[in-house]
Amino acid sequence: MSTGTQHTTGYFRGRTIAELGERLRADEIRAVDLVKAALTAIDALDGTLNAFVTVDRAGALRAAETADAELADGRDRGPLHGIPVAVKDIIDVAGLRTTMGSAHFADNVPAQDAECVTRLREAGAIIIGKTTTQEFAFGPTGDRAHNGASRNPHDPGRMTGGSSGGSGAAVAAGIVPLALGTDTGGSVRIPASLCGVAGFKPAYGAVPTGGVFPLSQTLDHVGVLAGSADDCRTGYRVLAGLRPMPRRERGAEVSVGWIPPDLLHPTDPRIAELARTAVRADGLDIRDIRPGGLDGMLRAFGAIQFSEAHAVHAERVAEAPQLFTDDVLAILRQAGETAGWQYVRALTEREQWRAEVGALLDQVDLLAMPTTCVAAPEVDQREIEVGGAPLPVRGPLIGLTRPWNLAGTPALSVPVGTVDGLPAGLQLVGSPGQEDRLFAVAERIGAALQRWRGATGADTKDG
Repeated sequence: MSTGTQHTTGYFRGRTIAELGERLRADEIRAVDLVKAALTAIDALDGTLNAFVTVDRAGALRAAETADAELADGRDRGPLHGIPVAVKDIIDVAGLRTTMGSAHFADNVPAQDAECVTRLREAGAIIIGKTTTQEFAFGPTGDRAHNGASRNPHDPGRMTGGSSGGSGAAVAAGIVPLALGTDTGGSVRIPASLCGVAGFKPAYGAVPTGGVFPLSQTLDHVGVLAGSADDCRTGYRVLAGLRPMPRRERGAEVSVGWIPPDLLHPTDPRIAELARTAVRADGLDIRDIRPGGLDGMLRAFGAIQFSEAHAVHAERVAEAPQLFTDDVLAILRQAGETAGWQYVRALTEREQWRAEVGALLDQVDLLAMPTTCVAAPEVDQREIEVGGAPLPVRGPLIGLTRPWNLAGTPALSVPVGTVDGLPAGLQLVGSPGQEDRLFAVAERIGAALQRWRGATGADTKDG
């Protein structure tokens, strides 16, 4: 397939959860129809995309029949009632294999749902299956898993990003309207950016992680990927145990702090310009912001993630290293070299970074920057050129996302155009408790971009 071309899309591409819900309640479609549409798309597309590890055909159809019967009886569980949802294969779903993308857990079948899955089911959502994850969620590329690489719907020769790559591909291809992911250093936002969808990482602790296999316990977040910021909001509020919000803040009088991305990591200037243009599109109050303490932030993130990840896997690394993919085994062995004093020092440096981010968000309402430094690299590519310099591919993927895991702040990626025919994302970061402002501003930016393109005939392709 040629770069930037998607020949076939699933039913849900371009359809919002609100639209689907209205049609369900008007009896124009049934939940069974939606599940069958998802299954049809899996049959047509997943041989190329490898977005799914396990598909629960019979279970999803049974759940859809129940959802239809409930609506017919006047029982409405809310905006996700009857909506097919995919779940990253590092999150337990009772009775379905949960492999963590690893041969270590190839036959693992949990007896109970993760708490976040329980909340989805209680809200009437229908679990369609489990999506491909980078092995143990440890890596931003999405092409290292026991079941093979997930592939980008815009060009199957390109990465989805990771580690929630299957979820990103499933939403981008229109197989499902909503998918769960996890995010430790950017693993929801990276595939959202590379696949051209929206991805939201909540504030730390806002969504329960019980039943989610840990990568780094104090950095792990459960998040959502969807076709729009508004659909991410709908999924997030269910997962966080919040009521649907009928009135939306438009985001007036909002100040945005633009962080020049090269402060955090060398970035393709075309992607930086796309993101900056998007923020300017609606005339928001934009100020350049230059955070301090970046060296400490980088040390703290690395030491905490490595120490906590190695603690989870030390015995597997020692006793069954042959079951790991080479990339993940190498990084876990590197992680084992982190000293105890480095971890203890990192805890202090994390608090300093959180204070720095809090001070920045006292000056402005939101922070903005690109989501990733590059567009989707090729599958299996391990070095990429940025600004004329070859770099290991991991850095340009996580360089702009990992600071906000360390800070524990909510962060949202939304698509803003393409470079070389491949999607690029804008990342917005806010304060815990201000999530609705984050979503409102993202919607406002998206609407302004549409107006601007319509008025000027501008095309965001190729920067």
